[in-house]
Amino acid sequence: MLRFLLPLLLSATLARAEGTAGEFDYYVMSLSWSPNWCALEGDARNSPQCEDGADFGWVLHGLWPQYERGWPDYCPTVRRNPSRADTAAQASLFGSSGSAWYQWNKHGRCSGLSADDYYALARIAYDRITRPAVLRDLDRAVTLPAALIEQAFLRDNPQLTADMITITCRSGRIQEVRICLTRDLDPRTCGADVIRDCTLDDALFDPLR
Repeated sequence: MLRFLLPLLLSATLARAEGTAGEFDYYVMSLSWSPNWCALEGDARNSPQCEDGADFGWVLHGLWPQYERGWPDYCPTVRRNPSRADTAAQASLFGSSGSAWYQWNKHGRCSGLSADDYYALARIAYDRITRPAVLRDLDRAVTLPAALIEQAFLRDNPQLTADMITITCRSGRIQEVRICLTRDLDPRTCGADVIRDCTLDDALFDPLR
């Protein structure tokens, strides 16, 4: 009997891991500080996002469909993939056309939207959040408590509360700001698996290039 059940159980597990387009609970919008991302991995990839004078600050890492616990990715969809021209048009938002493609392929498919509508929604979400201007004024690398980044965003975005935003770090650097949004892009409390604030008191924050 067990050998007949195993394929069914495996199929159900894979379906949940892959996800079904349009079936999710909320979005996590992830903003990446470009100079830190470049130092961590972008320089090694020769990403155009990291060229001198690119002037990227907070770029949209992604708008991710999320379950209350966990998330779908690489969902099967009947929607067409974006063209090279489509992804190139999103480079100013995602940092590069390659990043725009990757985010559609892994996460955008799971939104249930077309690529055009997903990118349009991602831009609306990004534009609704004020990125603290003071962080663009740094002329040298500094170390600071990760909590200061959260406080700066909360100060400039009174619609947010501390349980709607989290800061992540990687290799001693500020990595991302993640903001939780409803499917209508209203701020909401993050799920328990998203609220994992970086606790570093001396996180490195690089200036614009």
